[in-house]
Amino acid sequence: MLHAEGPLLTVDVSDRSAERTTIDDILEDTIGGRATATALAHDRIPFDADPFGPENRAYLSTGPLQMSRMSFTGRMNMTGLSPLTDGLVSTNAGGYLSRNFSGAGLSVFEVVGESNELLAIHVTDSDDGPEVRFEEVPELEGARTSAVSEYMDEHHGLGPENCITIGPAGENLIRYASVMTFDSRAFGRGGLGAVLGSKNVKCVTFEGESHPDIEIPNPPSADIHREAATSDDQMKRQGTTGGTEFINDNFSLPTRYFDEYHFESAANIGGDAVEEKKYKKGACSQCAYACKLPTKDEERGVETEGPEFETVYSFGSCQGVGDIVDVMISNELCDELGMDTISAGVTIAAYLKSEDEFGNAELVHETLEKVARREGIGDLLAEGVDRAHEELGVDNYSVKGMEFAAHDGRILHGQGLSYAVANRGGDHMYGGMLGLEYSGELDPEGTLGKAGILVEKENRNVVRDSGVVCAFAGDYITDDRLATLLETDYERLQEIGAAGIVRERHFNNQRGKDVNDDTLPYEIPDLAAAVQEYYDERGWNDDGTVSGVDSVAPASAND
Repeated sequence: MLHAEGPLLTVDVSDRSAERTTIDDILEDTIGGRATATALAHDRIPFDADPFGPENRAYLSTGPLQMSRMSFTGRMNMTGLSPLTDGLVSTNAGGYLSRNFSGAGLSVFEVVGESNELLAIHVTDSDDGPEVRFEEVPELEGARTSAVSEYMDEHHGLGPENCITIGPAGENLIRYASVMTFDSRAFGRGGLGAVLGSKNVKCVTFEGESHPDIEIPNPPSADIHREAATSDDQMKRQGTTGGTEFINDNFSLPTRYFDEYHFESAANIGGDAVEEKKYKKGACSQCAYACKLPTKDEERGVETEGPEFETVYSFGSCQGVGDIVDVMISNELCDELGMDTISAGVTIAAYLKSEDEFGNAELVHETLEKVARREGIGDLLAEGVDRAHEELGVDNYSVKGMEFAAHDGRILHGQGLSYAVANRGGDHMYGGMLGLEYSGELDPEGTLGKAGILVEKENRNVVRDSGVVCAFAGDYITDDRLATLLETDYERLQEIGAAGIVRERHFNNQRGKDVNDDTLPYEIPDLAAAVQEYYDERGWNDDGTVSGVDSVAPASAND
């Protein structure tokens, strides 16, 4: 089976030490990316760790397909103990980092400990393997994402494609702080930016020419690349916003903090509105699909990348804001401050509801700044909806502490089931039943009988995030093609995916999570019975727990 290659590089910022560990046996069983990082995190993060404590670890990992020139492979994975959900979380981002990371000569980067000074960490290759240098950067305290990139360019000749960075939100431990790369691409969900902030790590850079020699099967790699380049897909023009009006008209676009199902101004923030502001093409490394959305509005002086559909929802319909430029400004603020647009937008929507201020975009932008600094009301909102809703006097629209994505489980019941059982909580990328239900391939009504499909999709998504390939590659990287690319059969990939899900679940079980957490803040048909169907499909206990998991990682903290 094809897998990532290279050592695990562990950096302890407490004593500024670095250690290389051979993990070939783990990579052989886990491919790379998310599955590898999950195996390491399960064994090396103590089950009782504080997400903001020095014992928590953050993992940045790549997969074998980053060694190709194939479209849909410009992505990387991050994993750690989430300060938002209090469980293991994985998130991935595109951009141009992955090839520089691999060039530094490693497969996984792990950071642990807590520095007394704000640090930039520089990882480069050498004849003996990856090397690490620590740089104290007190002058970057409070710096926004682009300012860090400018500093790295001026002092080290490195671009944003070499960096992962946190903004002021990460430094101030906002629970949904993101890790940014290429200035506008976010490891967004779950607050791993706050994990780096708790360790006083502002930036990590990667450069080198020590790429592993991994031969990617062709076909299908060239076929996939050609099809991505020649397809006439709406995504290339409008990104994920192209379906905004379809979803609003035929299903539900959550509006005014879930009070309503339909937004009367959807056309003003949807695909056509975004396309009007798009001024050039944008892509990720090696990708001919080019679905990114560089946009600008000269009249109001904003230039950003996006917004994508989730941001159109979180800072548009969910807040009652119907001006695309206002949403663009919110998007850019989140990128510069280093915050997940979904959690930030939904949390501020909850605040707008409490103040009867829906539609007040100026207040939204002021509040984003306050959140990043934990100033005034921002200190409460920095905690997220789950921790702030009682004081705000609003309903708790989250699962396991994670704010909902746009795809409304009150209408898409299979997606609602997916939110309920996902180890990550209210995130649409974990299982993703939404596509089947939007298309009509699966009836959106009802939850019973959908567990088997959900299990297969969750497992496949682990493999997707381990390869690592983009979620938008579904029409191009089919199940058969994915198995061929990774030189194994699809059944084996399903086993690897299932093992990753079990490790996440077991870790979370040890932190007290069980069937009581696999629920929703609203009612949908037969949810409790469907959850039990899901457990049966996975062979889990009726209380949502799993049996012990074999350790695979070296130097385990949980032996």
